[in-house]
Amino acid sequence: MQLKDKVAYITGSASGIGKEIAILFAREGAKIIIADLNKEAADATAAELKATGAQAIGVGVDVTNEDQVNASVEEGAAAFGGIDILISNAGIQIVHPVEEFSFADWKKMLAIHLDGAFLTTKACLKHMYAQGRGGSVIYMGSVHSKEASLLKAPYVTAKHGLIGLAKTVAKEGAKHGVRANVICPGFVRTPLVEKQIPEQAKTLGITEQEVIKNVMLKETVDGEFTTTEDVARVALLFAGFPTNALTGQSLVVSHGWFMQ
Repeated sequence: MQLKDKVAYITGSASGIGKEIAILFAREGAKIIIADLNKEAADATAAELKATGAQAIGVGVDVTNEDQVNASVEEGAAAFGGIDILISNAGIQIVHPVEEFSFADWKKMLAIHLDGAFLTTKACLKHMYAQGRGGSVIYMGSVHSKEASLLKAPYVTAKHGLIGLAKTVAKEGAKHGVRANVICPGFVRTPLVEKQIPEQAKTLGITEQEVIKNVMLKETVDGEFTTTEDVARVALLFAGFPTNALTGQSLVVSHGWFMQ
């Protein structure tokens, strides 16, 4: 039980990577706040966790709305007695060449990925600092935090930005025992990625199978997708690490795509 009695606020956790992290963290003894734009889905996921004996609540939140972020963090902290872990995971994808990207879509992407990370961090740090028991801030980056791909200018920009935010939080949080890290997955076959496959096939004029083989998994060592379980295990590593030794670091989880 590496996270016994720790309280984890996880955004975008009603499905995909966030849900897998919530399931693993609950199994490791954490109390889980399922924070998602879809309140019904958040409540349903929390109910699934409670059915296994875990402690969990669902909260609805638009991570780009400061009032909603603050209210949902306060609700979770009040329910479980604080916040020990933030997983900033909420995200979307929109793909276009730069010359065709609307400014509105650019701003939407940066708002969800970067503004959301900032707002949830600010709200959670207040509790982590006041509690005096440290904490862990984990951002869901991407291989695109290190590398670029066609058609993803705002996504790549935002994911690069999360590394800068994590480094700053690591330095500011150290005296409070708060660590900050970035997980950088390769392609994980979540609904977000499934949606991209036909979109990229249409934009690039190739088949969906070619998108998978020659675009998404081309640089891996084995042609395999990263799994949600792979990512959750790394999240557990960072969340459960007992010292500042790994703070400010990012870890690529990608079947060999972009080796460091």
